[in-house]
Amino acid sequence: MTHQIKLTNVDLDYFVYSLRSQSLRSAVFNLAVGGKMYKAAGDVAAVKALHDINLDIVEGDRIALVGHNGSGKTTLLKVIAGIYSPTRGELSIDGDITSMIAINAGIDMEATGLRNIHKLGLMRRLPRKVIDSRVDAIAEFSGLGDFLHLPVRTYSAGMLARLMFTVATEFEADILVLDEWLSAGDAAFVQKAADRMQRMVEDAKIVVLATHDHDLVRRVCNRVCELQAGKIVFLGSTEDWLVHRETTAA
Repeated sequence: MTHQIKLTNVDLDYFVYSLRSQSLRSAVFNLAVGGKMYKAAGDVAAVKALHDINLDIVEGDRIALVGHNGSGKTTLLKVIAGIYSPTRGELSIDGDITSMIAINAGIDMEATGLRNIHKLGLMRRLPRKVIDSRVDAIAEFSGLGDFLHLPVRTYSAGMLARLMFTVATEFEADILVLDEWLSAGDAAFVQKAADRMQRMVEDAKIVVLATHDHDLVRRVCNRVCELQAGKIVFLGSTEDWLVHRETTAA
């Protein structure tokens, strides 16, 4: 199977209703940072968060989505991950996506670590047998061991971070979607996590990474898509993007 992501003329609009109140008008203007706001019907306004996105991502690509805050890179990442549906245009994906956006979403603080492993695995639509087969590996890598039988509300921040990171990176990914590079835990765990993250990226067929870290872009990515106000302003190789940055900064 050949893995691919293709976006054709993709737009994404946010609609905000009942603009009569000052608070909602303020919310719209806050949303409009980086996007274009236009008046829709009645008391409805819309923010065009993405406009006319055309992007082909093929097997072997490690593509960085870059741009200032509000440029649309995380929004585009969420469209690719299936969190948002395009308002217009087409998105086609060949391959299974693993999203690492907000990896702590869905955590139940009253449940045990073990129950949370199963819950998070099921949220990723993994079969129960697959989840069960990885519990021992998760316990070992995270270093939590018997603590998995305790409610996660009893965990320190470092223990919870180790659990979330380990579950997020335990299962193979054909297409890996990342909002910044994942790291977690205390100093003793950081290098271990970095090595695991690197292996996961190397093994994935496609990686899409939204990031502000330009050194990371140089180290990991072969292509760059730069966004500004919801539009693509640069699309090309990492080497060409670095030249483009120097030229535009001069």
